[in-house]
Amino acid sequence: MSHPEYILTLSCLDQRGIVHRVSGFLAEHGCNIIDSAQFGDGESKLFFMRVHFSAEDRNINDDLLRADFSLLAADMKLDWELRDAHYKPRAMLMVSKIGHCLNDLLFRYKSGLLPVEIPAIVSNHMDFYQLAASYNIPFHHLPLATGAPAEDKLAQEAKIIELMNTHKVDLVVLARYMQILSPGLCTALKGKAINIHHSFLPSFKGAKPYAQAHHRGVKLIGATAHFVTGDLDEGPIIEQDVERVDHSMDADTLSAIGRDVECVVLARAVKWFVEHRILQNGDKTVVFK
Repeated sequence: MSHPEYILTLSCLDQRGIVHRVSGFLAEHGCNIIDSAQFGDGESKLFFMRVHFSAEDRNINDDLLRADFSLLAADMKLDWELRDAHYKPRAMLMVSKIGHCLNDLLFRYKSGLLPVEIPAIVSNHMDFYQLAASYNIPFHHLPLATGAPAEDKLAQEAKIIELMNTHKVDLVVLARYMQILSPGLCTALKGKAINIHHSFLPSFKGAKPYAQAHHRGVKLIGATAHFVTGDLDEGPIIEQDVERVDHSMDADTLSAIGRDVECVVLARAVKWFVEHRILQNGDKTVVFK
């Protein structure tokens, strides 16, 4: 008979005995640690921990486990979350007219490589409704005209929030969704929205960044996945990667390499999020891989 499994994540001011007290609590409650990782940040003076464990004592149910741990957490002033390890978080994907990241995430989801449920795909264009239909995922077209007034933008974003609430969304993935989110939506998405962009920011902004990069003779192509905040493309970084390029490659080749890197980096960030491996540390993140 399989036992319930949980993932506990926590952070607090660093102090002596955190691992001892947490592991002792789990042992006293009939739990077996499957894997554990921890990190103490000397700069912020914060301690971070992720524990994957099974609950093997039938007399300790979910409610009792949470209630008892809340007492320990209050005593140690822990910021903590306890989640069912087998629950698949619900991710809503958002896209505009560039579909490589969307296509990659859907393939990983369908192949079982990404432990999520995808209840909805949202776009301000119709380009990928057939792709969504091929995966039997509802596609929501929420158009927003270029230069639309602020009230239209807020009305469109209200529909996005409504979809999040309706589908009980745990994560929003901006899979090349090319709209700047309002401060209000950024606040609503705090800690549960991931964006992807190329590595040229802030050097090559605006249209055709790969043509700009080719003109300047760049030697590295990369991508950054980060949490969404009100500071455009400056949220806490989750993952980055690069590929080396050279003078023989034209702008289209650079762009193709960039698309591949973006797909891989975004997929890693989403996977780590749904596996509860990412803890925010101020403007940075701790990622237990």
